[in-house]
Amino acid sequence: MIRSSALSLALGYVALGLTALVLFAAPLWYAWQVTIQDGRSEILQADAQRLTDIYRRDGADALKSFIDARVGMQIAGERILLLTDASLHPLAGNLHAWPATVPLAPGNYRIEVQVRDRGRQNALVHVAMLGNYNLLVGRDNALFQPLQTRFWYGLSAAVAVLCIAGLLLGLITRRALMSRVDSIRQTVSAIIHGDLKHRLPTHINEDELNTLSRTINGLLEQIELLVHGVRNVSNAIAHDLRTPLAELRSRLEELSLIRPSEEETYAEIDGAVADVDRVIRIFDALLRLAEIDAGMRRSGFVPFDISDLAANAVEFYEPAAELKNIDLKFRSSGPLWVSGDPVLLAQALSNLIDNALKYAPQSGVIEVALQKLDGSADISVADNGPGIADLEKPKVVERFYRGDASRGTPGVGLGLSLVQAVAKLHGSSLELKDNNPGLKVVLRVAADKSIATARETAPSPAAAGIPVPPNLASSP
Repeated sequence: MIRSSALSLALGYVALGLTALVLFAAPLWYAWQVTIQDGRSEILQADAQRLTDIYRRDGADALKSFIDARVGMQIAGERILLLTDASLHPLAGNLHAWPATVPLAPGNYRIEVQVRDRGRQNALVHVAMLGNYNLLVGRDNALFQPLQTRFWYGLSAAVAVLCIAGLLLGLITRRALMSRVDSIRQTVSAIIHGDLKHRLPTHINEDELNTLSRTINGLLEQIELLVHGVRNVSNAIAHDLRTPLAELRSRLEELSLIRPSEEETYAEIDGAVADVDRVIRIFDALLRLAEIDAGMRRSGFVPFDISDLAANAVEFYEPAAELKNIDLKFRSSGPLWVSGDPVLLAQALSNLIDNALKYAPQSGVIEVALQKLDGSADISVADNGPGIADLEKPKVVERFYRGDASRGTPGVGLGLSLVQAVAKLHGSSLELKDNNPGLKVVLRVAADKSIATARETAPSPAAAGIPVPPNLASSP
């Protein structure tokens, strides 16, 4: 119980409240003591001055008569009075003798004194000299004791209320927290046992636990997507590797059984090599995606002219476009320097152009455009092919996904996944738009103003020896 965070927090608040109460009561008590002490001294001095005026006006006998009359009529404990002669012999008052602890020098003194009709008392006295007479005027300190007692009672009651309220609040808060924590525990336990669809309960009120629950639910949704993605990828890898490996085994088995001519044998070997190359391309693409996802390729970021890189990519694919009688165009607004990995961006642009060449019709048009925006550059590849349905656009960037239109084309479904991974590595995203007809894919790369001075000093990708890599992983 004492280890409960809610109870510990409540005890902390109680301790804080007690500290605040002490800091409030201490100066109040000090002010009370100083005020009462000064008030008593002023009252005693006023009484002594009144008696001194009687002595000066009417003489010692009149003062003696006044003191005796005052002692006889006063309320018990109201005053302590004593008038003595020069030898300290009592002449009037309610004390038996001059207190031994009180000197004759004028001033205020705190003493223990024996009063005739009330016994021993703690009193504050004031001494005054009236010619050859000594005057002692005092008051019992116990007169203000009830007020002090009430003060301490009030302070104790406040401490008790604060402690009880703090403990009750801690217990109530602990019960509420344990209820929420228990629901979280049940959800986590269900997830541990494999039910990834469980989510933490949330409420309308936006308290701290509710915000935490929403954050954890978002994390669980992402984990569920990743787990399903891994399962799908595993299934897709097994499916896509099965075909080339089965073809490879079939070729080798056929060679072993039929023993064809030398020319046919070499043809079958070439086919087997092509099957092996297909498997290697799959693993190369997966390794490249793994490096990008891990952020390992950020070490390759350098300043370069992305317009020059796009021009080289278009030039690389011009022969392939001519074979299909496709008009491959390039449009740019001029040099634009960015900071990134030129090899990965060249690979991404290569995949986009290769996809466009696959799906563009004979005598079609493909336009690669580089548009300079405020602080960024948009690289777009547009074709006039069949395009992609809106429902399929979020899916085509998934690894190994192949739409209906891509069933008869070569590839394993990793091209757009690689492009999207490259976009994320560069702090961007991949955008698929309708070209009416066809598809327009836009890749945005942020420009770096800090490398503006590098335009004249940094080499272009071609001059730096950065090749435009061929497509290693075809997309849907």
